[in-house]
Amino acid sequence: MWASQRAQGVPTSVFSVMDAALGRARAAGLQVIDLSIGSSDLAPPVQALDALRDATHDPGSYRYPLFSDTRPLRQAAAAYLGRRYGVLVDAEREVLPLIGAQEGLAHLLLAVTDPGDTLLLPDPCYPPYLGAAAVAGLNVIPLPLLPERGFLPDLESLPADLRPRVLLLNYPNNPTSAVADAAFFAETAAWCRARGTLLIHDHPYAELTFGDYQAPSALQAGTDGIVELHSLSKTHHMGGFRVGFAAGDAGAVAALGRVKGAIDFHPYLGIQRAATVALGLPDSLGREGARVFEQRRDALLPALREMGWVVQTPQASMYLWAQVPGLTDSVAYAVQVAETTGVALSPGRAFGQGGEGFVRFALVQPPEVLVEAAGRLRTVSGGVSAERPTPVADATLPL
Repeated sequence: MWASQRAQGVPTSVFSVMDAALGRARAAGLQVIDLSIGSSDLAPPVQALDALRDATHDPGSYRYPLFSDTRPLRQAAAAYLGRRYGVLVDAEREVLPLIGAQEGLAHLLLAVTDPGDTLLLPDPCYPPYLGAAAVAGLNVIPLPLLPERGFLPDLESLPADLRPRVLLLNYPNNPTSAVADAAFFAETAAWCRARGTLLIHDHPYAELTFGDYQAPSALQAGTDGIVELHSLSKTHHMGGFRVGFAAGDAGAVAALGRVKGAIDFHPYLGIQRAATVALGLPDSLGREGARVFEQRRDALLPALREMGWVVQTPQASMYLWAQVPGLTDSVAYAVQVAETTGVALSPGRAFGQGGEGFVRFALVQPPEVLVEAAGRLRTVSGGVSAERPTPVADATLPL
């Protein structure tokens, strides 16, 4: 009765179905291995925790934070972008703290679009993108991310007269773990500028890279017409703290600030202080966390390939995106797996129609638990044909 059209337009979460399936697994006495949610199980930097603890005993941290109170965090974010990417941004005009990048994206779409505007959205994509687009009342055009293109969009295949208001991208990518290089962002930025399109780049996996690969920033192509969203949830394992920042085009950042000003007072000052400390820590600390996820990747990959599943070797992120041979209903399969084995996966269709036939593993358990999970999966055949494609060799995702 009371749900608005905006609320009714938000897609129903498949993850509620998965949660119910896990409830049935627990009731049956199964030990649950939850690999469905990409929430880091690693601890935040101790220096950040110390800063937060100290702040809780500072009466000055209890009040509403004003924009001027965010200056230390904005400056730390600007310094981080300069140190890591050589990107120069104005901390006063081009950086804004967020209560998590997910909040930032939803409010950014409200700030820079009007109902009926066109949003180019990858398919598959992180499910909250679809909800944010629905709340903003946008016309969504799916942008297929195909394995044969390394899960990169083919912008040149779009109609020449298309003038979308926003293009939203995310590399390293969720759910596919695909990566992009600086040349890709330069070409994409040029494509957007030629059409008056704002490029929004969601960049929560910036530090979770493996081997010699380093993820670029879209802002290396300039700040004009580009906004990049950063989160400390994955890079610093501070998911529950809900803190991140937007950086880039001054006009878009100012519009975001106006919308947020009607809704929130910025993160708690103690959390801002913890984030400020975290962003200033040596880059080597971030590499330590990345190595943990790389070791988990290397443990799970061969176990899945032995089953005939098609899984490429990701160079970044905290996921494996696996194509299951013969799978036509990933939701039914994931529910069956959860109920019969206690292993929770994310069904590919939860990320859009382009995800059908795939499942996503979040590498949020130690290697031995991941291998055990793969062993349990061998007992499930429902929805999977007997055909076994040739396993993919140890190939990395193309740039």
